[in-house]
Amino acid sequence: MRKILTTLMLLLGLLALGPLAMPAAAQQQDQQLPPEVQQLLDSLRPQHGQITISEADATLDLGDQYDFYGPDDARRILVDLWGNHPDEASDVLGLVMPAGASPISDSWAAVVTYEDTGWVSNDDADDADYDDLMEQMQDASADINEQRRGQGYPGVEIIGWAQAPHYDAASHSVVWARELQFDGEQVRTLNYDLRTLGRRGVLSLNLVSTMPQLAGIQTAAADFATHASFNPGARYEDYDESTDRAAGYGIAGLVAGGAGLALAKKAGILALLLKFIKPILIGIVVFFGAFWRKVKSMFGFSSPPAEDWQDYEDQAPEAPADPPDASLPEDGRGVDLPGSDRPPPGP
Repeated sequence: MRKILTTLMLLLGLLALGPLAMPAAAQQQDQQLPPEVQQLLDSLRPQHGQITISEADATLDLGDQYDFYGPDDARRILVDLWGNHPDEASDVLGLVMPAGASPISDSWAAVVTYEDTGWVSNDDADDADYDDLMEQMQDASADINEQRRGQGYPGVEIIGWAQAPHYDAASHSVVWARELQFDGEQVRTLNYDLRTLGRRGVLSLNLVSTMPQLAGIQTAAADFATHASFNPGARYEDYDESTDRAAGYGIAGLVAGGAGLALAKKAGILALLLKFIKPILIGIVVFFGAFWRKVKSMFGFSSPPAEDWQDYEDQAPEAPADPPDASLPEDGRGVDLPGSDRPPPGP
């Protein structure tokens, strides 16, 4: 049971590597861009200063240091420039980049989403054993990579924490970063997460770049943590346990993909994948297989034709005929959250 749950955590982690993995080989500013690409770039309207994220009841105070692209522009960048499937950009609330950086440059970008998880407890913030969690994820990755390579997808090795998870009590934010090695890639990938906790859910900024950009991304993330906030009435401290919904897990569960653990009590692994993982990963999912090849060859920045997306769907891995039983007893025993001897409460 522990291995199944750890594998679920790892699935959440390995899948969260997506639209920000821009086709770096095509980022040559001295080359003339296709007219349709230039037209799209010219039509984008980056914003600055205070940005209202109404869907999350939150505000980003970005000043002049960053460009913010609203939902419509963000989806055009993700789909038309970076080749992601339209469905996977449907819930993206925005995109943040360094001021003046082009969406086709080799710069980092942060996808903004909101997860309606309920209130996430911070009781375990000082007790979680993230080294143990990393070991579990690395152990589980061997089995997952064997399956992925057998299906023609690149393996992803988790090298370790590029930045160990850290909870900031003042801003109620959590940051962590993983160092990853994709098969066939010389430069290691950086997957950086910043989550700001609120009364009813979590505001998420997810960045995917390369390890050489770690220092710059850490600086930006530190800024985001102090300038991303929920509005009065939606703040973390506004939580009312008598009326508000709790997530049923803490900081360690959040880092581990813990929202899935709560649902795992009621559903098997395939039901979990179908009902939960897709909505929580909207905007940050890598399309392994067909999409991976598109990223490698996407020098024209054109939107993939509809038949290519059909091809992607045809190549998606089939669900096993007899999935393992990932259901848990009603009292939650068997959930192995790092740093806690107690199971999380039910959903």
